[in-house]
Amino acid sequence: MTLANLKSKCPGLYCGRQFTDSINGSIPWSDCGACPRGYRVSIMSDFSECMPCENNPSTYDWLYLGFMAMLPLILHWFFIDLAAKERCFTKGEIILHISAFFEVLTSAIVTLLIYEPYWTLKIHSCAVARLSDWYTLFHNPTPNYDKKLYCTQEAVYPLQTMVLVFYLLCIILMMLVRPILNVYFLKNGKMAVYSALYFIPILALLHTIIGGLMYYAFPYLSIIISMISNAAHFSMKLDQSMKALFVSSITETKNCIIIVGHWLILAYGIMSLTVSNAILLVMVPLPALFYIFTVKFTDPSEFRERDERNH
Repeated sequence: MTLANLKSKCPGLYCGRQFTDSINGSIPWSDCGACPRGYRVSIMSDFSECMPCENNPSTYDWLYLGFMAMLPLILHWFFIDLAAKERCFTKGEIILHISAFFEVLTSAIVTLLIYEPYWTLKIHSCAVARLSDWYTLFHNPTPNYDKKLYCTQEAVYPLQTMVLVFYLLCIILMMLVRPILNVYFLKNGKMAVYSALYFIPILALLHTIIGGLMYYAFPYLSIIISMISNAAHFSMKLDQSMKALFVSSITETKNCIIIVGHWLILAYGIMSLTVSNAILLVMVPLPALFYIFTVKFTDPSEFRERDERNH
C-alpha cells in the first residue's frame, strides 16, 4: 500500500484499515478490508481507521436487548400455561413459571458476563447509525467494477451475536433444569419443552434475518403484541358480559396476573417509544377497559339473539 492510497478513504461503508507493526520502514497500516470483531470504521477518520467499540449502549439499545430477552420468557410462560390446561394456577405450574424466569434471567446475566468488559454487567458496543449497519453482507463494495472487496462484519457489535449466544444459553439451561422439574411437578410440562425447542431456534433465525428491522420496530411490536394478546385473552372467556369480564379481572388471581402481564408489555413498548414522557403510561389500562366496555357491541351472541327476535 502506498502513501497516496493511505490518504484516501476505503471504498464502501464498512471497509477499513488496521494499524500494524511497521517493518523495514513500511507503512504501518493494512490494506482495506473488514475490521476485526469488536472494531468498526471510524467516521471521523480520514483514512477509514478501524476503531475499537468502546461506547456504552444507549438506553434504547438496552431496551432492545430487554425486548429480545422478554420474547422467550413470554413464550415459555404461554406454553407452560397451555400444557397445564388449568383454569387456576397449580403448584407445578407456578414452579415451572418460576423456573422459566430464572432460566432466562441466568442466561441474560451469563451473556453479559462473557462480553467485554468481562465479568461485569456492562458491555462495550458500537453505536447503531443506520439500518444497513445490521446488514453489512449486502454492502461489500466493488471498486472500479473489478474485484469485490469483502468487508462483512458485525458493525453493531455486540447486539447481533450476544442475542444468539443468549438464545443458546436459554436452550442449554432449559434442558438441564426443566426435564427434572417436569417429572416431579407437571407431567405435561414436557410439551412446553418441546415447544421451546422449536420457538427459540425460530427466534434466533428471525433475529439473524430481520434483527435490524426489529431493532427499530420493537416498541411497536410490544404494543401490538400486548393489544392482540389482551383481546385474545378476553375473547376466550365463556361469559362475555361486561359485568362478568370486569369481576373476573379483579377476583380471579390467574386472570388478574395475565392482564397485569399484558399491561407491563404495553408499558414497555410505550416507554421504549417515549422514555422521557412517562405520563403516557396512564393509557396502559385502556385496551382492557375498551374491550370490557364495548364487548356488548361486538359479542356474536348479541347479534344472534337480535336476529331470533326479529324472526
